[in-house]
Amino acid sequence: MIKKIVLFIFLCFIPLTLSSPHALTEGSQELENTGQDGIIVLNYHKIDNMNISLSVRPEDFDKQLAYLKNNNYHVITPDDLYDNLEKGKELPPNPVLITFDDGYEDNYKNAYPILKKYDFPATIFVISSFVDKYPNYLTWDQCREMKANGISIQSHTVSHRSLTELTNEQIKNEITQSKQKIDKELAQNTMYFAYPTGTYNLYIAQMLKDAGYRAAFTVKYGTAENSSNIFALERIPVFHTENTFNSFYRRLNYIPLFEKLGWIKS
Repeated sequence: MIKKIVLFIFLCFIPLTLSSPHALTEGSQELENTGQDGIIVLNYHKIDNMNISLSVRPEDFDKQLAYLKNNNYHVITPDDLYDNLEKGKELPPNPVLITFDDGYEDNYKNAYPILKKYDFPATIFVISSFVDKYPNYLTWDQCREMKANGISIQSHTVSHRSLTELTNEQIKNEITQSKQKIDKELAQNTMYFAYPTGTYNLYIAQMLKDAGYRAAFTVKYGTAENSSNIFALERIPVFHTENTFNSFYRRLNYIPLFEKLGWIKS
């Protein structure tokens, strides 16, 4: 009960803190002093000017990446994350993995130039049957160009159906055929997966492992840690809000702190 009261008071204090002109400097200094537990995996969808929660405006995305660049965050790749969690390989301070789900065309037109501006890698989980087929989704040529410039293209199934609602044969087709298609188009070994709608179970996780994947990402809220299931990794979603940057800042700085204190569970 006491923890809940303290958490409520702290949450009420956040807006006042963020209204200060020195809020971001103080926040970044606090992070440097306390250190970051786990790996922050940011989860985006669209980078455009649509007025919906899944669409982060390009100027807001630029501001978010500038904050990462200027505040001692180090953007890593899925291989870096895997090598740390499974092999104990050391990561730089404050590691962040940037991910996008679905493979919208604006990832190429809007997000990609901003990622290049800051020299940041990122990962896009594509719906393989949507690529080169539907308007507003990526083409394989766009995927090839991005792959050649530090953007990892990985699997988000063939058709974006919730895997827990499918038969075993359908699940197998979704995870293996998407991998085969991406492997063929990009001449690679696709090893990472994001669950459509975030739904999964341990049986599906085992099927992914059997199909040759190394790790999979959910929409479960939290940071990826040594205690995480490598086939059910946590992420932190980033949405368009009334004040998108402040929302981003709070998620980046306070959620890992709350987890560390045991005030919330991922």
